[in-house]
Amino acid sequence: MSATLVAVVLSLFSAVAYAAAAVAQQRLAARTPDSGVLRLLGSGAWWWSVGLNASAALLHVAALKYGPLTLVQPLGALTLVAAVPLGARMAERHVTLVEWRGTALTLAGLAALLVTASGPAPDDVLSVPQALAVAGTTMALIGVLARPGTRPGLRHATSSGFASGVASALTQTVTVAATDRSESLLSGQVIVVALLVAAFAVGGLLLSQTAYKGGLGAPLAVVTLANPIAAAVIGLSLLGERLQGGAAGLLLALAGAAVAAWGVVTLSRSTPVPSAMESPAAESLTATAAEPSTETSTTSIDEEHPVAAVLALEPGSALNEPSLLPRQPKPGRLTPL
Repeated sequence: MSATLVAVVLSLFSAVAYAAAAVAQQRLAARTPDSGVLRLLGSGAWWWSVGLNASAALLHVAALKYGPLTLVQPLGALTLVAAVPLGARMAERHVTLVEWRGTALTLAGLAALLVTASGPAPDDVLSVPQALAVAGTTMALIGVLARPGTRPGLRHATSSGFASGVASALTQTVTVAATDRSESLLSGQVIVVALLVAAFAVGGLLLSQTAYKGGLGAPLAVVTLANPIAAAVIGLSLLGERLQGGAAGLLLALAGAAVAAWGVVTLSRSTPVPSAMESPAAESLTATAAEPSTETSTTSIDEEHPVAAVLALEPGSALNEPSLLPRQPKPGRLTPL
């Protein structure tokens, strides 16, 4: 089996795990919008999402061992593709035509990138000065994006994508350097870069948790697009990665990236209606749930988010979804076993 094929398969499994983790994070954020870090640390659901992210990260690290950044990172868009059947399954509905279109566009664009970005297993690594320069530049950029202001969700999502992309680039350096028998496993380069990986991985996770408070859709789409951009810049400028096919290959890669981005945006704007909501009982339940707040029901349509719709999740609607946390009993009532 070729190194490219191994990288693609590992990236596919990683994307599925990341999609499941994103669902868990969004639901937790919707239920605890004002929770701090300490409260999250005491939440079993949050640790479950962390476990899913960790599993996805391990698969991603293995993929980086066999494929270049310009190949592995764009395949992160498969997270959205994996979210389509996952969301349809959870909502007990069929995949809509818009979702199929977005999925097809994303896969077609990734196929073009796969042709141009395929190459041998990576062997170049970032030096310690290069890694520190990349880390400093990224931290400054995140500081600018994370400042108080309008649309914090999208800016935090962009910061999360950049942090995750940089973490992947640094992870590749650690993986390649640690598996190179000519270097010590505990060399200064490996230790320093590994510490940077940990910092950016945790930072990206916390930034995404903050971004998902307003809904899963738009933030997840922004994270998906920002991640490969950051990694590709590092791979092409510092790690000697090249696209196949010269000028024609570059044009094909740009076209593939545009088509894949179009697919991501299409998935982001899809707003399927769960089939369960079509039944009279579900309609009466929705009407009852909407009675307490007319303002909320009026604005919910305008606040829908991309993949939140794909996953049949909307901001504020998490209470109507199956909970990852045990429901608290009302006063005077016992929780059914």
